[in-house]
Amino acid sequence: MSTHQSIGAAAGEPASTQWLDLTAIAVCTLCWGTTWYAITWQLGAADPVVSVVYRFAFAALLLFAWCALRREKIALTRAQHVAAFGVGFSTFTINYTLVYWAEERVTSAVVAVLFATMAFANLIGFRIAFGQRPSLLAWAAASLGIAGVALLSWEEIASAQFGARAMTGILMTLTGVVAAVIGNIFARRGEIAGTSVAASTGWAMAYGAGALAVFALAAGRAWAVHVSWPYVLSFLHLSVNGSVVAFLMYYGLARRRGYATASYISSLAPILAMLMSSLFEGKSWGVMALGGIVLALLGQVLLLRARRA
Repeated sequence: MSTHQSIGAAAGEPASTQWLDLTAIAVCTLCWGTTWYAITWQLGAADPVVSVVYRFAFAALLLFAWCALRREKIALTRAQHVAAFGVGFSTFTINYTLVYWAEERVTSAVVAVLFATMAFANLIGFRIAFGQRPSLLAWAAASLGIAGVALLSWEEIASAQFGARAMTGILMTLTGVVAAVIGNIFARRGEIAGTSVAASTGWAMAYGAGALAVFALAAGRAWAVHVSWPYVLSFLHLSVNGSVVAFLMYYGLARRRGYATASYISSLAPILAMLMSSLFEGKSWGVMALGGIVLALLGQVLLLRARRA
């Protein structure tokens, strides 16, 4: 029996669903593993908060257009709107803003390691919110993800300076992780309320962009953008691939396999991000980094073998 077949058999899923899960993981990893590099093309061209507003506003319009083309209901009930607002404010406003601010204070490697705790944090959050009891296999897999990303990023972490500014960045990142978990809890409530993935995600991004726009206006942020081909291309990648495609895949995977399994992508994306760094910035790979990749991939295999997490 092949590895993919054994994973599917252990999870009790039909082969077609298992391949859909693997495809979602691969696509999300590809999208989010390259967005770190794409964001660097936007720095200096516009205020980061304003860039995020434009990104999610455009992504929301694309999702609503997608729903219209498929004749999928866009209107939500009151309960569904509450859930969508919770996702938007937690994930697309607080989480993303804190990540941008954190990366101004601490290295991206530290941010990546802290965000690798997402799967672990989701297991705790869903235990509290919904009484779910994750298996020991799920806890072990989530722990492997943290260890894997830590080894992958160890050289950068070891050389980082951890002064007051860096500690502020760490606190911001951890708060962002908590916000993302709360966003997943609201997403689960939207799922229970019967919202479609595309419509709920579109509204969540619209609410997130709206809340950020209010903040940007209140803070007097500049809305001007220095338009260039790098900015436009990175904007399209972040909006279309990093937002529309990735989040449709992510929330679809979360509904099938659980939010901890979906959020484990935060342990896989740094692998691709490091590969991008090797290709474009000459980053070298050490033995510890390769060991980290093995641990991170092993954790993903274990999560797929575990029951819905």
